[in-house]
Amino acid sequence: MKMYGNWRSAAAFRVRIALNLKGIPCEETFIDLDAGDQFKPNFLAINPQGAVPAFFDGDGPPLTQSLAILDYLEDVHPAVPLLPADPRERARARSLAQVVACDTHPLYVPRVRNYLMQAYDIPKDRMMGFVRHWFETGLKTLETRLANELGTGRYAQGDAVSHADLCLVSLWVGTGIFGVETAPYPTVRRIAEDCLSQDAFARAHPLRQPGAPA
Repeated sequence: MKMYGNWRSAAAFRVRIALNLKGIPCEETFIDLDAGDQFKPNFLAINPQGAVPAFFDGDGPPLTQSLAILDYLEDVHPAVPLLPADPRERARARSLAQVVACDTHPLYVPRVRNYLMQAYDIPKDRMMGFVRHWFETGLKTLETRLANELGTGRYAQGDAVSHADLCLVSLWVGTGIFGVETAPYPTVRRIAEDCLSQDAFARAHPLRQPGAPA
């Protein structure tokens, strides 16, 4: 298995965690997003969206979009499950994952921030306010659900790590980068810190990847 990623990519971070938890070796090639390598013709031929991760398993075209890759890994390597067997619990885990991956993360990625600043002449300090707003909206949604729904256990869904936790952690790590206040989200914090204390999560951490700042 091979993957194109980047040290700071929250989406690649989620896939990296899953690979570690399942014990799947994967060769990762890092794309320099700051240099714009994702928009060069050779990478656009791999992923026309110009985004990471792009994931290869043997022959055939790459898989893109982190949740689709997580589902694929679940299908082909089910021995270490990262989704519950019960259909309703499985749906809840996916719902929590999508709060992050579908409704929060897309609003603060660099291509969105850069477009808004350039197209509408938004200064960087105002853009950071925009970013923090969506972080806080996602965290508030997670906190409200996790603190009040019966499905929450040691982790976001029950007492086993699921896709929901991979997404939760990828959002949590970004709070330090963007200066987001985390005190209002104690349940999210508890789960994130539990996960990040584990080797599979720690080895996947953005700051432990090639190209990350010291």
